[in-house]
Amino acid sequence: MAKADPDRVLRDLYMLREVGRFKTGVHRPTLSPDDMQTREWLAGELRAIGHEATIDGIANVYGKAPGDGPHLLCGSHIESQNEAGWLDGALGVVYALEAARACAEDPDLTGKSGVDVMAFADEEGHFSGGFIGSQSFVGDLSDARIEELEDRSGRGSLRHCLDQAGLAGRPRLQIERDRYKGFLEAHIEQGDWLESQGLGIGVVTSIVAIWQYAVRFEGTQNHAGTTRMAIRRDAGRALMEFWRRIEEEFPNAAAERSVWTVGGVTLDPGAPSIIPGGAEMLFQFRDADPEVLNRLKSLLESLVQEANDRGPCPCSLEVLGENTPAVMAPELQAALTASAQEITPGNHALMPSGAGHDAQLLARVMPSAMLFVPSIGGISHHWSEDTSDADIALGAQVYVDAVSRLLKGT
Repeated sequence: MAKADPDRVLRDLYMLREVGRFKTGVHRPTLSPDDMQTREWLAGELRAIGHEATIDGIANVYGKAPGDGPHLLCGSHIESQNEAGWLDGALGVVYALEAARACAEDPDLTGKSGVDVMAFADEEGHFSGGFIGSQSFVGDLSDARIEELEDRSGRGSLRHCLDQAGLAGRPRLQIERDRYKGFLEAHIEQGDWLESQGLGIGVVTSIVAIWQYAVRFEGTQNHAGTTRMAIRRDAGRALMEFWRRIEEEFPNAAAERSVWTVGGVTLDPGAPSIIPGGAEMLFQFRDADPEVLNRLKSLLESLVQEANDRGPCPCSLEVLGENTPAVMAPELQAALTASAQEITPGNHALMPSGAGHDAQLLARVMPSAMLFVPSIGGISHHWSEDTSDADIALGAQVYVDAVSRLLKGT
């Protein structure tokens, strides 16, 4: 059995926690000085074990192992959400680094097969909807798209931030598909299912699709004190009624793991004494089953039609994004399951991922799989996010053992 060094894993994670520390979490936006510090650190650690390490023109860190193969690609992302958790992304990068170290120390693999390590850029979406690093690596990010992207917090364009980070003019690396048996990513669950079931390991079966929409209402802006209630065309009121109807009807059409969220509401002009003349709702739902996704979309469209029939404010629906669920490779799932069963019998389960991950982009071009460890209280995208040291160490051992199994064909 290939062995992870839990002390080394925890040392690296706790060190990364100090870079951009915010309370008990981190604030490490993509291409910030703190983010670049962690990328340079990772490249140095990879070079120390004999990897050829590069930070490319989109800020992906790529560590290429020596040997003719076969190889596995392992990794995640290393930036954070704003004022968020210390493990979201970083855990998967450190597990990948630990797997690469273990393989470099294994005489049966040294100089033959190994682990290439990736820290993808901007999975968290500081410049877009997310995943620009993995999109670039699989060939789905154009130069024109790079020119369009702007930082959501006002730091400027993606091109400007790349220049500021010292990455101007560097080429963007793309995947050598024939080099790999597959891609493995580890992550905290970001939900409470594993914890609620008393389990230490989740083997991911699929990554949900996220379908996102803007729902808009057009009313009549008018004075809040002098306009009689009977003649108002209040776009904000129409939006709230629509939201109420979503919460009434979606439970009837959803599957067990379907989720939906109103993530933003904007009233125009948004002043205390003005009846809103316009209102917009940002709405998304998630599921891993295409049939369920289509059923929920049909319901949403019927609610829009109902709102238009009811009046008095016309309602419109704009599609912001409808991606495809990603199915994880059975052979990679089997390796993770076998390792979990040997190391911690009865302490694992198959489960879908309710969050998006770089693995869903890699799954388009190669077999891919994911391992989850529990999140305390199901908290993520917040500085209080946490996982116990024992669960981190257990996950590292299962991950490293599965990597060894796949490379040795056992």
